[in-house]
Amino acid sequence: MTPVYRQRITKEQAQEIALSHVPGEILHVDMDLENGVLVYEVFILTQDNRIIEVEILAKSGRVLKIEQENDFD
Repeated sequence: MTPVYRQRITKEQAQEIALSHVPGEILHVDMDLENGVLVYEVFILTQDNRIIEVEILAKSGRVLKIEQENDFD
């Protein structure tokens, strides 16, 4: 059994969650440590050619932030 502090959603689950909030094509998925918290950063290209970043808490799958990207970094 995985210890509670190590439990997290998969990259595929993060992609599904992101697409349920922002329809489009996944460009890139990254995992990052922000303020001591592990998050997935999912970058999506929308039909109107905007790049949207969806930040998802890796531990629970909760969406933390959805924002338009001006540059893809």
